[in-house]
Amino acid sequence: MALENPTGMAQTQDLILGEFPRTLDDRFRLSLPSQTATLLLGDETECVLAKESPGCLSLWNGAEWRAKHDASVELIQSKMKAGRLAGRIHEVQQLGRLLSTRHKPVQLGGKNRLVLPDGFRQFLGVEAGGELILVGAAVCLEIWHPDRWFGHLEQQMPQYREMFDNLAN
Repeated sequence: MALENPTGMAQTQDLILGEFPRTLDDRFRLSLPSQTATLLLGDETECVLAKESPGCLSLWNGAEWRAKHDASVELIQSKMKAGRLAGRIHEVQQLGRLLSTRHKPVQLGGKNRLVLPDGFRQFLGVEAGGELILVGAAVCLEIWHPDRWFGHLEQQMPQYREMFDNLAN
């Protein structure tokens, strides 16, 4: 049985959870915990790495990402062909720029290692030998710069109980 996540991508019932400190090695690789990699990949071999906010990347199951992403891009293209976005060319151009750089298909190497591509490392703000925090975000795995993660956590933790109660009821 599948659950729907906030982006509309089908997910298994198992949530991707946990907080895992990591160090980026000299080849810009980080190792994912094996259970987390299994939950994320399922039967797939490819993931999608996406830029979320400065200091945060997300890693998604490739097939699920592509299904949602491709459907959304097709919808935008059909609106363009129908002339429904004619007065919004600036927004379309801005979206195109972000689509060009926001995500990239990646594969895990041996020992569940992920190589962080250059532009993604810059967005994350980390170099070889730098510390990272992997965070299970229920439907994906997030990769955080520690300073950004702790800042985010400070802002979000006060809403935890209300959010949990709202989703659980």
